[in-house]
Formats: sequence, C-alpha cells, structure tokens
Amino acid sequence: MWQVYGQEHILKQLESSLKQERLAHAYLLVGPPHVGKMTLALNLAQAVNCVQGVGVPCGECSQCVRIVQGRHADVRVVGVTQREEGGPTRTVIGISDVKESLHQANLKPFEGSCTVIIFDGAEVMSIEAANALLKTLEEPPPQVLILLLTANEEGLLSTTLSRCRRLELLPLAKEQMVKKLMAEHAASAEIAERLALLSRGCVGWAINALNDPQVLEQRVADLEQIKEICESGLHERFNYANELAARFFRDRESTKELLYLWLRWWRDLILIKEGAEEYVQHPDEITHLRLQATQLTTPQIVGFVKALNQTLEALDSNANARLALEVLMLNLPGVKIRV
Repeated sequence: MWQVYGQEHILKQLESSLKQERLAHAYLLVGPPHVGKMTLALNLAQAVNCVQGVGVPCGECSQCVRIVQGRHADVRVVGVTQREEGGPTRTVIGISDVKESLHQANLKPFEGSCTVIIFDGAEVMSIEAANALLKTLEEPPPQVLILLLTANEEGLLSTTLSRCRRLELLPLAKEQMVKKLMAEHAASAEIAERLALLSRGCVGWAINALNDPQVLEQRVADLEQIKEICESGLHERFNYANELAARFFRDRESTKELLYLWLRWWRDLILIKEGAEEYVQHPDEITHLRLQATQLTTPQIVGFVKALNQTLEALDSNANARLALEVLMLNLPGVKIRV
C-alpha cells in the first residue's frame, strides 16, 4: 500500500500509469521539506519491483521490505549528506555521483525487475553532473526509473525539467493532519492542532516532532535566539552570522531550516501589520510579535523577508556562507544598532 499521505491527486495518476504499464522513465517530485517526497520515491521503487507485480506496492514482500530498509541492490539514493561526524556536508551532487549511478543503470537489475535511481536534492546537482544525467534522460535504458526530488525546481536546468514528468506534493490540509496524528499516532487533540499549525502541512515534520520532544524544544530555543538577535547590536549579529556559517559547513539542511524559521517569524510580522493575526504560525509568541511589529514599518519587514529569500538562494548557489549571512544581519532592521 502507499505510505505517502494526502497526495491522492498524484496516486491516482500513478496507479493509472502503473496499471496501463505507461510509467514515465523519469519523474520530478517537487515539494517543501518533509512533505513526503522520499516516501513517495521509495513507494514508487516498491511499486515497480513488488513481487505481487507492477502496481500498488504490497509493502510486505521481500522486495518491498528490502527497499524501505535501504538494502535493495537495484535502488540507489544519491544526495548531499554529512560525510562524517562533525565534518562538512557535501555541497553538490557531483559528476562522479551521477556517473557511478548511471553505470548501475546501464546494467541489468540484480535482484528486482527495475533499477531505480533517486536523486535527493536534485537542485544542488553540479552543471557537469546535470549534463551527464541529461544524456541518460534523453535516451533512457530499459528497466530504469529515475526520480529527482527537489524543494526548489528553479535550481534545475530547464532541459532536465522538460524531460521529466512533474509531480507536485502539496502540504496537507490542517484538518487532515489533525485527523492523521490523532488516529494513527495517538496524539491528543491539543497536540495535534499545535503540530498541524507548526508543520505547515508537512506531515513528516509533524510526526518527527510528535516522536521526538527535542524537535519542539529546539524550536523554542531557536525562537528565543531569533528574538535576541533582533534586539541586539552589530557585534552580536556578526557573531551569530559566524555561528550560522560554521553550522552550515557541518549541516546545510538544519541551517536552512533555521533560516526558514526566521522567514516564518517575519511573515507573522507582516500578517500582524496587515491585521491578519488569525493566520500567524507562532500564536504562542503573539505578544512579542505585536510588540516587535509596532517598532517596524511594513516596508522594513518586507525588505528583510526579501533579504532572507536572497540569502537562501545564495546558499543554494554555494555562495560564501559567512559573507551571505553577515550581509543578512546588516539588513536586519529593528532596534538601534549598538556599535
């Protein structure tokens, strides 16, 4: 059975293609972090290798189980992960990664019926790697399925996009999220409501937060630091930028998640300025948000939101992290800067 939740518009399309044996050779799975892209990719790998035959995966046969455990010889996941404890994260999916994966794609499947190559974070693929992949997308080998996962499809080559069938995973509606958390994960109504709001429709994040109390504890700590930095002087802001740059070197994804938290905080400030408090994503911080909003103009808030988006784009483009984050802190409005 499908493990991805709330994406019926995609599953209906895939089930029809699987039934008619007209599955595309390459798919682009688009959606925000934790929305279910990897879950869907592994489900698809199961669907084309299931012992029960091509179709909705049974989830119980040897093929399905080995795929979800990450032990299947014909299913390969390529991404940018931390190399070792305390070490730097890789910045790109390089040409050697792609060539090694495509070499496997040109071989016959070893234990299943279809080779599946999953590129997780395809937007950080180098130009050389993307061009190497493009040749395979133009002339795909038989019995090969290529899946590109991305939260930012603008970072991919237009020629790559044109050769993949696009599937967009949508954030889950609040009501669906609450229902799932209560029915399948024994969450109380109060906790389910809170996580549904904080998750922004990304069910993976909500489940992680429910199972690991440190997720919400870290959110509280990060918000406290955001409030402090907004009220600090230039020296403290530059120290914070350097800390973030060092963290980015070790763990790119968690640093970007923190910047997205900044983005949501400043989005709430816009909503308060425009009289739409009922839509804020941090209702537990409404008193502080109101106070901060009184000290800022709408153009100031909008300007910093743009600066945050530009910083995220710069980091995705492998700009100098320390410089990009220092510029961001220089653009941070708020209290009078103390030198």
